[in-house]
Amino acid sequence: MASRDRVTTGIDLASIRAHAEGEAGKHFWRSLEELAETPDYTSFVHHEFPNDPAKQAGGLSRRDALKLMAASAAMAGLTACTKLPPEKIVPYAQQPPEEFVPGKTLFYATAMTMGGIATGLLVESHMGRPTKVEGNPSHPASLGATDAFAQASVLSLYDPDRSQAVFTRGRISSWSSFLAAMDEARVGLIAGKGVGLRILTETVTSPTLASQIRALLALYPEARWHQYEAANRDSALEGSRLALGERVNTAYRFDRAARVVALDSDFLSFGPGSVRYARDFAGRRRMSDEKSEMNRLYAVESVPTSTGSMADHRLPLRASEIEDFARELAESLGVKGARGGRHLPARVPPDWIPALARDLQNHRGASIVIPGDQQPPIVHALAHSMNHALGNVGSTVVYTEALEAEPVNQMASLRSLVADVQAGKVSTLFILGGNPVYDAPADLDFASQLLKVGLRVHLGLENNETAQLCHWHIPETHYLEAWGDARAYDGTVSIVQPLIAPLYNGRSAHEILAVMLGLAGRTPHDIVKDYWRGKYPRGDFETFWQT
Repeated sequence: MASRDRVTTGIDLASIRAHAEGEAGKHFWRSLEELAETPDYTSFVHHEFPNDPAKQAGGLSRRDALKLMAASAAMAGLTACTKLPPEKIVPYAQQPPEEFVPGKTLFYATAMTMGGIATGLLVESHMGRPTKVEGNPSHPASLGATDAFAQASVLSLYDPDRSQAVFTRGRISSWSSFLAAMDEARVGLIAGKGVGLRILTETVTSPTLASQIRALLALYPEARWHQYEAANRDSALEGSRLALGERVNTAYRFDRAARVVALDSDFLSFGPGSVRYARDFAGRRRMSDEKSEMNRLYAVESVPTSTGSMADHRLPLRASEIEDFARELAESLGVKGARGGRHLPARVPPDWIPALARDLQNHRGASIVIPGDQQPPIVHALAHSMNHALGNVGSTVVYTEALEAEPVNQMASLRSLVADVQAGKVSTLFILGGNPVYDAPADLDFASQLLKVGLRVHLGLENNETAQLCHWHIPETHYLEAWGDARAYDGTVSIVQPLIAPLYNGRSAHEILAVMLGLAGRTPHDIVKDYWRGKYPRGDFETFWQT
């Protein structure tokens, strides 16, 4: 279009009017220059795109470009007649398996772990590719529901930032090279009965993985196993030991609870069993008939949470004041010596605890006092005492054996590992998952201590800070890529079933331990299946396994 400051010269209005009247129908012009077809306008239109290839000698016209594109598409179709190397996540070149019907979705039962605790899932698959996660209606930890973590987990499967290759000293290597290096390392470790060998894992509830680690410790009797996660449940386990004399797992029956007291606990959205707890809690909020009684929630918390937003009565306190509140409430419920000379925070209204204690006493055996994992062990011990005093144990509060295969204080375990490194007692360290260089307490200076270990091996989904300080980094399989097992919040064992082959040739912790046991080449499927074969004494194991 001609610019507004262009001088319109050489325009004969009479001829323009005659030209316009001689044309039939409606016509539109952008300017008088276009209507008059002046030399200036014609030159402007011709040079509007000065780099147009069609105006240059030997240039490529738009028509020629379309011809080449059509020819390229035709030639690409011919490649289907040749034999190509196998690729992942591409359409089937041959007839797909019988159960794969285009447009028909399949669902596979599996389980996802968080903090080592399993939640049962049904994963939707299209033509062999996981696409959507839902809860498994038959699994006690979900009953068909999921949380945000499970819904987002399928994205991590296709995350382009996942580790995609074996690395040694910062350079891309291969699995075969790793096996050769481990064969050499095993010779010295076997000769020394495992002196200097340490295994660092996250929380382990997998019966199969725990069995492999115990077999490893039997083969290398001088080796040691350590566990550490930044968000662990040390306080909960230590609190149960203080109150009950041993580390146990505590499960809650919110479907039976008419009154709930949450002591800095966001049980509706976080922690083991949160999906099931949210479902059961919501079920008691529904009034099925005129005789139904809706549950009542008291939330005492230091930060706003989803649980606090659902509370009938919410009391904000500092995290450090929760203990004093718990002591006062326990004393009011008949737990002798619970106050321990402590005083109730001034910000607690004077009638709050007496009213709460009366309400709980009126619902003995139908109430729950649940502490948050981040609260110190004494708060957990007080909660156990209050639940016992209210007659909740066996009704709304259930104790089982610890979910962890080896329930230890994880912070103490990590400190013990660092102390051994400082003393020069660690020569080989396997880190199976996690990123302790990033999330270990700063006073341990884990990064500097790690560099003192002679042989460092890391297994993980990402090439993270810990991986970059290790001699070997092995890409880990996603839970949708490998077989495994784990325990749910109530102790139920769940099988982790893959839906797709490893996208980046990743390896699981089962395979790493198999290498150190001299069983390289065994698949996670065989390892998990053989473990459960030994636990199933009856004859028809295949039917049991398939079911």
